[in-house]
Amino acid sequence: MHIRKLSLLNFKNIAQADLDLAPGINCFTGRNGAGKTNVIDALWYLSMCKSALAMTDGQSVRHGEEFFMLNGEYLSDGGRRETVTCSFRRGGGKTLKRNGKEYERLSEHIGLVPAVIVSPADSFLVTDAADERRKWLNGFISQNDRDYLGALIRYNHALAERNRLLKQLRSPSQGELLEVFDMQLETHGRTIHARRAATIERLGPIVADYYRTLSGDREEVELVYRSELNTASLGDLLVASREKDIVNQFTGCGVHRDDMVMRIGGYPLKKYGSQGQQKSFLIALKLAQHAIIAETTGERPILLLDDLFDKLDATRLEALIHLVGDGSFGQTVVSDCNHTRLTSILDGCGTHYTLFAVEAGEITKEREGA
Repeated sequence: MHIRKLSLLNFKNIAQADLDLAPGINCFTGRNGAGKTNVIDALWYLSMCKSALAMTDGQSVRHGEEFFMLNGEYLSDGGRRETVTCSFRRGGGKTLKRNGKEYERLSEHIGLVPAVIVSPADSFLVTDAADERRKWLNGFISQNDRDYLGALIRYNHALAERNRLLKQLRSPSQGELLEVFDMQLETHGRTIHARRAATIERLGPIVADYYRTLSGDREEVELVYRSELNTASLGDLLVASREKDIVNQFTGCGVHRDDMVMRIGGYPLKKYGSQGQQKSFLIALKLAQHAIIAETTGERPILLLDDLFDKLDATRLEALIHLVGDGSFGQTVVSDCNHTRLTSILDGCGTHYTLFAVEAGEITKEREGA
């Protein structure tokens, strides 16, 4: 899958832009704050119906304007053409259209134009709490597994209703009222757990292979799925924790407490990994995500590499460019504030690319290299 034409109107600091993108590597360079990341975020919006950053739809509207509109013309690996339009108006909400027809539910769009993003914000996957890693895992699996997305939506609904009921109960003797929600959580939780376990088992060796390539085979890394359901059924866990849940007024067990543990050399990556090692791990994780989506769906996701070159040494940078530059990853969009560094690495690797310059929200195509 690749995007042929991208149009932006009133999106963040970009008043208007119409871009023709190459099916290979597309590079956007410019100073910090020029708008490079906004181009990448627009591509993410068209794939996932939301910003990749911690921003609301309203915050993505250009200052002084009432709406934004994004339009992308895509060509699938199988030759299928798709047009996706995403628009938001203050006070009017967000709409998403496929080939001119509006979706009834935004969730119906997920997976049509798959994308994988690598950005500085990914550091939260290492440094933050488990809910951030679950959120990433949910988004990844949902892109190519609608049964999982459905189970996740229903699980979260049942969990919210159970927690609401727990706040109303006055004693453990009323616990039988929870049984309906316990049955729903067990059914949907079983599906979620099985998909997550299979995904992490599949991810692990691919992450390790990519990491070895990026690091020059210097360290060993692994992914581990931590879940209470690895050793017990959710139904049994809910019964055992019922009295405690009533006292605490929330559900203390279930797949909403799962974690994806990252290790380097057998130790926690968060504690023992350097910034370069952590970033290399995250890049390997995203490349593995890309590989699995491509294999599962037959469509190579668009690879978005935002401000990628921070905290990576030259050896790892060159290894990464060789990886994404051989054509196997399909369309790649790269942003960097250092024009000379980016083009010299690309030229040195003999990689063909298209270069755009970004300044104060204005985007111009400069040249094609290599």
